[in-house]
This record gives sequence, structure tokens and C-alpha cells, in this order.
Amino acid sequence: MRFADSSVIVTGAGSGVGRAAARRFAEEGARVTCVDLRKAWALDTVEQISADGGTAQAVECDVSDESSVEAAIASTVAAYGRLDVMINNVGISTPRNGMKLEDHTTEDFDKLVAVNFRGVFNGMKHAIIRFKQQGDGGAIVSTGSAAGLVGWGGAVYGATKGAIHQLTRTAAIEGAPFKIRVNAICPGAMPGTSFLTTDPQHGDAGVPDDVAAAVSQVHPLGDAITAGDCAEALLFLSSPGAANITGVCLPVDGGYVAR
Repeated sequence: MRFADSSVIVTGAGSGVGRAAARRFAEEGARVTCVDLRKAWALDTVEQISADGGTAQAVECDVSDESSVEAAIASTVAAYGRLDVMINNVGISTPRNGMKLEDHTTEDFDKLVAVNFRGVFNGMKHAIIRFKQQGDGGAIVSTGSAAGLVGWGGAVYGATKGAIHQLTRTAAIEGAPFKIRVNAICPGAMPGTSFLTTDPQHGDAGVPDDVAAAVSQVHPLGDAITAGDCAEALLFLSSPGAANITGVCLPVDGGYVAR
């Protein structure tokens, strides 16, 4: 029960990594605000948490809209009295498989930057403001990507994730005097977690076994990265056990970037 009586926001909590993390935080005692652009998906996560005996609420939020993020934090404070952990997990992928840099339109670029980079900026900014008001620190963990650490295709997507990593390092230094810790996770290939899913229960049910196996072999350890893998990393970096860890961009990639 590492998060007993803690208040946690998880963005993108309606599916994938966000849902896995929200459920794990609740299992360890947190009161969770499940944030998602699709409120019905967030409500489904809340129902799962409630069925397991946890505490959660659903909030509809567009992370690219600063006022929407402010409202989600205000709702959390109104419901639970404070904010202890901010998980900036929302992200979108390259619009079409195999796109080169020159294939992107201005609209593609703007959307990737608005959601992936500005969305994390908004979450960090307003969590930091809240933590400073409370005066006793806090933890922020964002979902970056191994694609932001090395060249992995999807140039604009990777650039937005690299921007998240740099934002993490700088915010960590600025937040340190206030005991505000800021970290990120950098997942590798996750064939079982789709950015484009229309069904949060079975987002990648259509991925052929041979494709999933080929993706898994990208990692030296030979396994695909799962939503659960990422959730455990998010929980650790948010926990008291990581009290002296800040400014870290932690690969969850089966050894990919160690090559």
C-alpha cells in the first residue's frame, strides 16, 4: 500500500498503459482521478477499480487544452483534498505507418506537438503550481518513449517524446528545492497496446502473432513491452521508494537502447 491516502491523476486512463496504471495505483491505496478524452472509457476504468474495492473518479479532459487540465486538477483537489502524483500518460502516434519526415503535413505536426508535448507541459505546469501551493512536494511521471532516445522512425513523434524528456530534466532541477520530483518512462515496442484502438478492452486483438513476435525480438530480452510493465515503472518512480530519484528518463525497453 505504497500510496495509501495519496491522490493521483492518471491521464489517458481509459485504456492501455493509463488504465493499467490507474488500477495499480488504486490497488496500492491511492484515490485516483481517471482522466481521458473519452469519458465513457474513463468511467469503465473507474468501474473496474470500484469492483476491486478501490476509490476513483472519472474526468473528461483534453490535455492539449490548458483550461481542461486545470479543471481536472481542480476536480481532484475538490474530491480528495490534495494532489500527490501526476501521471502524464496521454500520447498519440505517427498518423500513418511508415511515414517519413517529409510525408507529414502541418496539421499532422501540430496535432502531435499539441497532444504529446503541450499535453505533458500542461500537466507538469499545473501539477507544479498545485504542489507549491500545498508546500510538501509531489511526484510527476510522464510517458516518453524509446523513440525519443534514439532514431526509431516516426521523426515528429520521436521529436515530441524527446521534448518530453528534456522538459522532464529541466523541471526536475527547478522542482528539486520544493521536493517536487519529475521523471519519465521510455517504453519500447508495445504491440499489445494500440494508440489507435477503438476498443479499450481489445485494442490490438487484430495484431497477428507473427507480427507481435517480430516486434518482441527488437528487444534484447526478447519480449514485448506490456502496459503492465509500464504501469509498474510509473508506480515505482512515483513512490516513496524513489524519493531520491528525479530527472530520470527510464527505458522500459527490454534493453533496446543499451545496444
